Amino acid sequence: MDISIRQMDAGSVNQVDTFDLNSIVNSHLVLYVEDNQITYSIIPVPSYEKILIIEPEEYASFINDPQKAIFFADVDGKPVGQIKLLPWWNKFAYIEELAVNTPFRGKGVGSALIKCAIEWARAQNFPGLMLETQNNNVPACKLYERYGFTLGGFDLHAYKNFPESKSEIALYWYLMF
Repeated sequence: MDISIRQMDAGSVNQVDTFDLNSIVNSHLVLYVEDNQITYSIIPVPSYEKILIIEPEEYASFINDPQKAIFFADVDGKPVGQIKLLPWWNKFAYIEELAVNTPFRGKGVGSALIKCAIEWARAQNFPGLMLETQNNNVPACKLYERYGFTLGGFDLHAYKNFPESKSEIALYWYLMF
């Protein structure tokens, strides 16, 4: 499988947010804090589908801003995933969204996008990358950990006002350069 990465431009802005965001959840992370370190174990849960909805933004502003970027992953010339990057308030590059179409998950597309994000953030002189995910997104957590991200924090109440996700825990992952 040939994976190529390309940056969004004016001709491809219409491809943003056209990728699968839903996933099947069958495990959760259970968090532990010991000696100021966050660790976890993984427990199985009854399978359910997590439906994620992204509010559309004006992505044209990413085109001429060197501090923002959207990259697409193509397989055999067809777009199958994306990653959005922007500066965060704490001076880190923030991965706002990583999405890969379901048939291409677990086949290196997410890894290719993470590698691209790391290269881009370093080239832009960010001190590192950060992102937020949830304790029920175990495959993503494992991917981030494989690339050196560490858990820097969590929020038990971030999703309390959303009935469909009120039991989720927000996890904040960091990769320091």
